[in-house]
Amino acid sequence: MKIYDITLPIHPKMLHWGRKPEVEVVESLENGDASNVTRWRLGAHTGTHVDAPAHFVDGATPIDQVSLYSMVGPCIVADCTQVEGEVLPEHLEAAGVAGHRRVLLKTTNSAGPLKETERAQTWVGVGPAASQWLVDHGVELIGTDYMTLEHHTRTDTWDSHHVLLNAGVLILENADLDEVPPGEYELVCLPTKLVDADGAFTRAILIERD
Repeated sequence: MKIYDITLPIHPKMLHWGRKPEVEVVESLENGDASNVTRWRLGAHTGTHVDAPAHFVDGATPIDQVSLYSMVGPCIVADCTQVEGEVLPEHLEAAGVAGHRRVLLKTTNSAGPLKETERAQTWVGVGPAASQWLVDHGVELIGTDYMTLEHHTRTDTWDSHHVLLNAGVLILENADLDEVPPGEYELVCLPTKLVDADGAFTRAILIERD
């Protein structure tokens, strides 16, 4: 089998929506301590992460209670590299998304904006019509390759987040799909079990079976 690590490295200079990670050295062998120990200050939505329904819906499922079955299992990496602007229902249909419970959308973000250290002015996002299509077709997890699933014109209204999270669909953001060919894989996505949190950073991999 072949394993693709689609997780962004976490470090103080990384691409981040707001406050970037901060690292403090608590103990070090160099200073005569028994071991090396660091303390990290970072938000739940740092790097590759999963949005739980509680992110936009008060009283909804937090990240420590979401179903692992929605984040582990067969997955399609859908080719949306031809999309400019917003992903629409017709793009999902053309990419063969129908019938899949776990869907990752590979766009031009992976080779472009995702590789930068500061927020881009424009990027490909998933429109609300496509989000409703995903809900209607029984998708349980939708992943995209930028800091947010939203198109840059919708980061005030968060239309797609409301559609998806109100329906209980999990959102995986900042998935690095640059080196991943479109096709079918097994997804293993295990967000950190932060109790009652709205989301959590995650290690996510795709497995290609021989």
